[in-house]
Amino acid sequence: MKDKELIQKRFTKNLLSYNDHARIQKRMAERLVSFLPRDRFDNVLEIGCGTGFLTELAVKKLNYKTYAALDIVKDCESFINEIAPEIEFVHADVEEYLDTREEKYDLILSNAVFQWIEDFEGFVKKLLARLNPGGVLLFSTFGKENFREIYHISQNTLKYYSPLEIKEMFEEFAPIAEEEIHIMAFQNPKEVLKHLHLTGVNAIESKQWTKGEFIKFENNYLNLCNSRPTLTYNPIYVKLQNE
Repeated sequence: MKDKELIQKRFTKNLLSYNDHARIQKRMAERLVSFLPRDRFDNVLEIGCGTGFLTELAVKKLNYKTYAALDIVKDCESFINEIAPEIEFVHADVEEYLDTREEKYDLILSNAVFQWIEDFEGFVKKLLARLNPGGVLLFSTFGKENFREIYHISQNTLKYYSPLEIKEMFEEFAPIAEEEIHIMAFQNPKEVLKHLHLTGVNAIESKQWTKGEFIKFENNYLNLCNSRPTLTYNPIYVKLQNE
């Protein structure tokens, strides 16, 4: 996972503001549960539960025996306990957690997390190996158009994949991969940065900008967007099944 300490720090700091500002992530959770092929899964693992957007929807829709909700941010536990006290909250880095456990699952689900994983293909294959026969891996991530405005200005981005690339990676697991484009509009570039900050999704680099760097960013953003700053989200929804 890319700079786990920075990711943990940014999301911990902005946890209380996340629910009010992460509108796209909330919509992604709502869309993701529509891909569930059935409502009975005995053993469920949710990766990166956060403040519980997906957790709350999943527990209402699913019949399960065990449900473990994992997150790298310890403070997420109180949100999960409020949603469903019977859920086991796990404070852990998922990559380390999987290396120390042997459980298998009927459903593994995750919303807007896998873009942070360094070895995306290897990690997903590791998850698929932890599915019981007939088990399902259901997750959302982001595609190549995600934050395209930021990339054009800074040339700094995460590694993103297209739905076709994802299907080709996991073709033996009956892949379904669908994408969307959502474009948010802001009053000015400062509001774009504020949005990124309050949702914790700016955990790519840790340096502090100088005033000159901010002015340059602001001017470039306005030139790119014709004076109406936008920010593009490109969600991808993926369902894989261990048949």
